Amino acid sequence: MKICVTSQGNNLDAQVDQRFGRCQYFIVVDSETMQFKVIENKGVNERGGVGVRSAQFLINEGVEVLITGNVGPNASQALATSQIKIITGTSGTIKEVLEKFKKGEE
Repeated sequence: MKICVTSQGNNLDAQVDQRFGRCQYFIVVDSETMQFKVIENKGVNERGGVGVRSAQFLINEGVEVLITGNVGPNASQALATSQIKIITGTSGTIKEVLEKFKKGEE
């Protein structure tokens, strides 16, 4: 399963970024192998529409679950049409939230 976690840094020890569309990085993880890739968010400093563009990016990546702090209404609507499960209100390191998710705690 492909899981995307919004991140403040470029590794699994970084903190979850509370912002979706304006997060620093997207970390896309294969939940079975824990292999991951880090994608710098090019929309972090753009003016508007970044949530919807970020949602489209996740759809194109084949992401099945998004773990983040908060998702705005436009991005939430775009994600809702894609069948991506959205988990908000998370905090801690990327590694911690992934472990919680795998245990069914998220």
